[in-house]
Amino acid sequence: MPRHGMADASDVLDAVLLEVIPMPRKPIAFGLTALIFSVIFFAYIAHEFTADSSSSPVIVEQNTSTDWRHYSVVAPIDTGINVYHDHFRTDEIYPNWLLEQLGVTMTCGITFEGSWQERYEADRETCWDVITTSDIVYFYGTKIIGTSPDGGTNIHILDDPEDGHGTAVTGAVLDANPDAVIFFVEGFSTEAVLAAANQPLVDIISTSFGAIGSLPVPGIETATYEAVVVQNKIHTGAADNTPSPAIQDATAGPPWSIGISGYAEEGDDQKETMSGSYPDIAADWTQVLPNHDDTDGYHETSGTSFATPRTAGILSFVLHQLRDEFGDWGSGASAERGGYLVNGATSDESSFTMRNSEMRHALNISAWYPTFTTWDPTSGTMPISPVAPCTQVGWGVVNISNIDLIIKHLNGSEPMDNRPSDVVLCMDANQQMREAYWGIYPTTVGETQSYVPYAAIFRED
Repeated sequence: MPRHGMADASDVLDAVLLEVIPMPRKPIAFGLTALIFSVIFFAYIAHEFTADSSSSPVIVEQNTSTDWRHYSVVAPIDTGINVYHDHFRTDEIYPNWLLEQLGVTMTCGITFEGSWQERYEADRETCWDVITTSDIVYFYGTKIIGTSPDGGTNIHILDDPEDGHGTAVTGAVLDANPDAVIFFVEGFSTEAVLAAANQPLVDIISTSFGAIGSLPVPGIETATYEAVVVQNKIHTGAADNTPSPAIQDATAGPPWSIGISGYAEEGDDQKETMSGSYPDIAADWTQVLPNHDDTDGYHETSGTSFATPRTAGILSFVLHQLRDEFGDWGSGASAERGGYLVNGATSDESSFTMRNSEMRHALNISAWYPTFTTWDPTSGTMPISPVAPCTQVGWGVVNISNIDLIIKHLNGSEPMDNRPSDVVLCMDANQQMREAYWGIYPTTVGETQSYVPYAAIFRED
C-alpha cells in the first residue's frame, strides 16, 4: 500500500510543476519518485539509529583460545542474581572450552545500558522468556554462569524484584576473590545443591539458608554429603541468625560442612550475639553489598548469610593462588584430577597436591580469637570469652588477613603451629557430637591414640 500512495503523490506534484515549468513529464515523475523513496529510506534509517540503544542486540564474541588464566569456581545456591549490576561486570570473555565443560546450553548477550527495568525488558524476548530449568546460561560480559533447576520462579536465575538475597551473597564471594568464576544456582533444594555438586569444575559450594532457629529437621545434608565426601569439594554453610548451637543445623552442622557464624569485623571484633554458636569458624557479619533491583547501588546488610560466602571467596582465592603457583590449570576435584583440589608440580617438577581436608585443616589452624578487651557494650555483640571461646566461634575468626597464612602453610613455605590443646579438645568434642548426630563417621584416632580432628571427616586410603 505505501507504494500506491507514493505514486499518487508523485502524479499530483508532477501536475503542479508542469503548470509552472514546462518540462517532459517522465523525467519529473522519475525524479520525484526517487526523491520520495530516498526520504522514506533515510527516515527509516534515522529512526533505527535514534531508537533506544538498549534494544540493540549485543554482539557476543567467542573466545576460542586454549590459553587462559588460572581460576577457581564457586557455586552460591540462593534466590537468584542481578546479572545487570556493575559488581558482576567484566571485560573478560570466558573461553569456549570452559563454557562447554560447565555445561552451558545458551549465552545471553544482556543489555548494559538503561535502568534495570529497561535492560530487563530489552532482554526478555531473547533471554529471560526462553530460559528453562534445564538450561545453564552464560551471561556475556559478566562473571556469571547460572542455572535454575528447581523452577517455580517468576524469572529463571534473575533475582526477582521481591528477592535480593542471592545478589548480595554472590557479591560477598567476589569481594573476597574478584577473579572467581561464578556458577550460580537458583534454588533451596537438594536438587539445587546437587546441580553444583555434580558439576566437575566447581570447587566450593556456599549455602546461606536453613531452618529458623536451627531446628533439627532434614535439609540439604544429603546433597552436601555428595558434594564434599563423594565429589571432594568444599561446602561452606551458614549457621542460623540466632545463638542456637550449629551442631544440629542441616546447613552448618554436618561434619563434612564448614559451619560459619558471625563476628563484628571492623567493629569491636566480638561475636555477633544473633549468630549461631559452636560453629567451625566466625566471619564478617556486616558488609556493603550490591543491590538486586538497580545497576550500581549498594547497601549495608548483616547476617551469617554473608559471612558464609565471604569465607567461600577467601578459600577460592587461596585455591587460585596455589594453582597459579604450582601450574594447575584445572578446577574441581574430580576423579580425573585424583580427587585433588590442587594438582600441580613444584619448580623442580615434583608433584604438588592438596585435598579438601588439607584446606580445611589450614583454615582451622589459621583462625584466631579476638581479645574481649575490645568489646563495646553498646554494640550489641557478645564479648569473646577467655574461657572456652570455641563454644562461641569455633576455631576462631577468619578474614582476609588469614589468606597469606593459609597459602604459606599449604605451600610449605611457613607452616603454622597447631592450635593449643584446649582448643583442639574443644573442637574435637564438637566434631564427635556432629558425627554422632549425623551418624556418618567415627572419630579418627592416630597411632599415638591422640585425636586427629582435622582428618576425622576426610579419610584417606
